[in-house]
Amino acid sequence: MNHKIYISDLDGTLLRNDASLSSFSKNTLIELIDRGLMFTVATARSVVSIQELLRGVKLNLPVIEFNGAFISDLETGHHEIINHIKPEIVENIYDLILDYDCLPFIASFDGKADRIYYEKILNQGMLWYLNDRVKQKDKRLKQLKDLRISFSEQIVCLTVISRFSKLKQLQAIVDKQYANSIETHLYENRYFPGWYWFTIHDRTCTKANALSILLENYGLQKSETIVFGDHGNDISMFKAANRSIAVGNAIDELKQVATEVINSNQEDSVVQYIYRDWLYEKL
Repeated sequence: MNHKIYISDLDGTLLRNDASLSSFSKNTLIELIDRGLMFTVATARSVVSIQELLRGVKLNLPVIEFNGAFISDLETGHHEIINHIKPEIVENIYDLILDYDCLPFIASFDGKADRIYYEKILNQGMLWYLNDRVKQKDKRLKQLKDLRISFSEQIVCLTVISRFSKLKQLQAIVDKQYANSIETHLYENRYFPGWYWFTIHDRTCTKANALSILLENYGLQKSETIVFGDHGNDISMFKAANRSIAVGNAIDELKQVATEVINSNQEDSVVQYIYRDWLYEKL
């Protein structure tokens, strides 16, 4: 019998609207993983953030973080795969960002540790993110006088935070010039509505690509993959999986490519589904 592997997005999917993992979901995952369930997460978040959210849950597979920029061991934070943006592309896109009177947060790996660099805080959306990281005592955070200092490192993501209209224009320019080199996403900060995040990754950074690498590296190509999500960055993973499950609060575009739609993230629907599906196989 082939293995079943369950992979879930976090925000808006496995997590509730307050960005928490419910006691039911946490305790059920701990129990099922202890009994042999193969489960991991694929998210735009970093491994540092995932560690905070899933504290006490010991995964038996690496996590897919930053939308596939890293494939990492959850317990140690060690990156097994790093997909970084080419330095010359970083420089060119950075200049485009400056043209729109914006500054990014830059996520990188300096060869020893993860970093999040910033230069100035230009708006309330950026301030929210900075305060959130400070509140979590995020050791990656570092202010630079000039962000170009970081360009010699392995940069995996540039995150520009501003209003939708400005970022939509910027995304259109970046996508047109670097369509064959980068992957971009534009979405609203669900925890601070009105402010949008425009993220830029290397073209290889998709959840689908990371899923393929994960299965190959662990000899699990014949496994049945069941994935869960709610937003646009989950679409590639949905198309690559055997079964793709959209939560009830997912965007319509994702529901259209899903094999099934379940209840919302507020109802522990992902873990409820896994519990029933995985235990049924054991009967």
